[in-house]
Amino acid sequence: MPTNAHLNRRSWLAATSGLAAGSLLTGSAVASEPITHRTAPKFKLSLAAYSYRNLLKDSKSGVTLETFIDDCAKMQLDGTELTSYYFPADPTAEYLYGLKAHAFRQGLSVSGTAIGNDFGHPPGEARDQQIALTKAWIEHAAKLNAPVIRVFAGHQKKGSSVEETHRLMVEGLNEVCQYAGQHGVFLALENHGGPTATAEGLLKIVHDVDSEWFGVNLDSGNFHSDDIYGELAQVAPYAINAQIKVVVSGPDKKKVPTDFKRVFNILKEANYRGFVVLEYEEAGDPREECPKFVEQLREAMA
Repeated sequence: MPTNAHLNRRSWLAATSGLAAGSLLTGSAVASEPITHRTAPKFKLSLAAYSYRNLLKDSKSGVTLETFIDDCAKMQLDGTELTSYYFPADPTAEYLYGLKAHAFRQGLSVSGTAIGNDFGHPPGEARDQQIALTKAWIEHAAKLNAPVIRVFAGHQKKGSSVEETHRLMVEGLNEVCQYAGQHGVFLALENHGGPTATAEGLLKIVHDVDSEWFGVNLDSGNFHSDDIYGELAQVAPYAINAQIKVVVSGPDKKKVPTDFKRVFNILKEANYRGFVVLEYEEAGDPREECPKFVEQLREAMA
């Protein structure tokens, strides 16, 4: 049975979103609803540090997160996404504030960060570590002034049923979302394989997480059905962050160029307002390739 607090939240959502009063009696979870109060689209461009992953992992490249920030400024971007994978294992406040200051001096917002969590683990040490990781990065994001963290749901573990896996993921997300709200940081669930490999699977989790600090990280390259753009359209109304890859692939795994114009039209239809983050994963030097695709994104969003 829903708790009184949950029913109160449902009532508030129904009043503010114009939902029919009868929807409260259906028994379906409506904790996370489409963002209906956005009246017109607005896009800001950013670049994910994951695009520079090989350079950032190579100490001989001379490329650091500061270098990456500088490159984002040279591309005249609005923001810079500082992926957690390329930070020290336990970054100090001094280090985080230093990156924040570096981005600010370059006229950039820290558009967000990203972690590689997995809430599919059953109770135990592994799960505790994943919860702790997420909470630590919520604290780091607050210091960076990063408004959102891209998070994963995780994967089903051996011995766990589909229903148990869903419960574990929802419980994990509810716990960390509560912590995120206490620090003023949003968590955005990415369509990233496992239960979130389809729009239906992603939204099943989204609808069961009860937090105003939660939404979707729409990734244009992570649906692989026969109707990729249709699935993106299904999740776009829930998006609080958007990442665009330069290729998509269907069930045949054949890569084809992303239709940037079509993706932006989907975001426009949803009145998406926020950062659109290029995440470059293909071959070639990202310092040469990313500026080219940034210009293509600018043309497509016009």
